[in-house]
Amino acid sequence: MFDPIFSNESFSSVESFFIMALVAIVSGLIYTWILSFKVKSTKRFFLVNAILPFVVGAILSFVNGNLGVGIAIGGAFALIRFRSAPGSADEMVAIFISMAGGVAFGMGYLAYGAIILIGLAIIYDGLTYLSIFDHKNIKEDKMLRITIPESLEYNDVFKETFDEYLVESESIEVKTTGMGSMFKLSFRIKMKDSSKEKEMIDKLRILNGNLEIQLLPYAKRENIL
Repeated sequence: MFDPIFSNESFSSVESFFIMALVAIVSGLIYTWILSFKVKSTKRFFLVNAILPFVVGAILSFVNGNLGVGIAIGGAFALIRFRSAPGSADEMVAIFISMAGGVAFGMGYLAYGAIILIGLAIIYDGLTYLSIFDHKNIKEDKMLRITIPESLEYNDVFKETFDEYLVESESIEVKTTGMGSMFKLSFRIKMKDSSKEKEMIDKLRILNGNLEIQLLPYAKRENIL
């Protein structure tokens, strides 16, 4: 069951190749169907991902043992670039699993290929139900942007408020705005208690003369620069 069906460094018969194709396609469909419960993507992605193990297996079965052809195929794959938006981490993992299964099929190890695909799909779905990586006690970084009048000395004016509400703060950027009549200060912060955001902002509004204040996830800082 776990022995390769290919011999002499390639598929030994037409029957063995079509057996590999059947097992690869069926395993790919089952693998993608299991994965579709947890990976959010398009129908086209799942269809392509389902046949990818067979495609990789077919290529390797033809070039197996021929180093030069293998390098040429690898170079061709290296020239391929994604022309759409970058995929999510889930989609990237799904593709790598499909390719790993395809390598096993291409070497003739049908049982190993099926175990890689179906086994990892079940493991992935199972892990998503666990909260082992949800560290809810870790404070989230946020971006705080405060607009102040030109006349306000900003070096220590917010220190008392920051000490009261923040675990830590770091000055990221200072720039002028409004034809130089105002400053915009950017800080990376961590709140002690996220439920007190409004209370903190109200105190900051008193200090900055009720000018604009922005508070948003630090990961979205590029959208406001």
